[in-house]
Amino acid sequence: MELPATNSRMEKVISCFRKRPDAEARLICFPWAGGGSIHYARWGNVLHSSIEVLSVRLPGRESRSREPFHQSLQQVVDEVVAALVPLLKEKPFALFGHSFGAFTSFAVAEALKRVHNLEPVHIFLSGASAPYSETRIKAPKRSNLSDEDFLQWMISIGGTPPELLANPEVLKLFLPALKADLHVVENYRYNKPEHPFLSCPLTCFDGKDDIPHDLQAWKSITSGDFTIRMLDGSHFYLKDSGNEKIILDYVTKQVETSEMDYL
Repeated sequence: MELPATNSRMEKVISCFRKRPDAEARLICFPWAGGGSIHYARWGNVLHSSIEVLSVRLPGRESRSREPFHQSLQQVVDEVVAALVPLLKEKPFALFGHSFGAFTSFAVAEALKRVHNLEPVHIFLSGASAPYSETRIKAPKRSNLSDEDFLQWMISIGGTPPELLANPEVLKLFLPALKADLHVVENYRYNKPEHPFLSCPLTCFDGKDDIPHDLQAWKSITSGDFTIRMLDGSHFYLKDSGNEKIILDYVTKQVETSEMDYL
């Protein structure tokens, strides 16, 4: 039996390890640059049954490896919003994104509000400056670096497994997606909002040893509560199992609290 177009589109764009039709809310997670959907999809196995986890799968990786990469953040937003809107109208949802994923979370939240008048109950942004902040605008571009220089930069930010860096053949498969995503985000422009367009709470996470990000600038997008949580580690602090537990406990508590407000 052929799946309806909306279903097949969603199956392509969204990975869900643990379907929870009775969940009271959904957590939509967006990958970091070059990342796949699996890291977040497995959160569905450990989060409380009240939350269903949907992890975004972008073209050029995993089951979509033969598809061309997106060339702009607008392409990412259009695809993700089209796949998710039917689901997001059903029950409360929250958004989580790290680094490149923080930008896609933000851009998707903006489009959902502007086009569909849908708003998350909470948005969690990690490891990134707001797109309109001076810190972000002045950040050096990395997507045009040679592979050798690019690898040196990857080593410097940490979080890439040493066995991956030591295996050139595997790296050849990994680098194009990473560079494509960085190209997308480096060419994304968004002016600082004159007024907040969201009213939900916003939490920023970051690694204490990462390069400094302008987290405070994210406050401009919402009139809701604004919180910053700094955790031990560098750019990929969230891969540490202890930090992951802190994040998941916090996310669960915030989403479940927000559900009560939503209802």
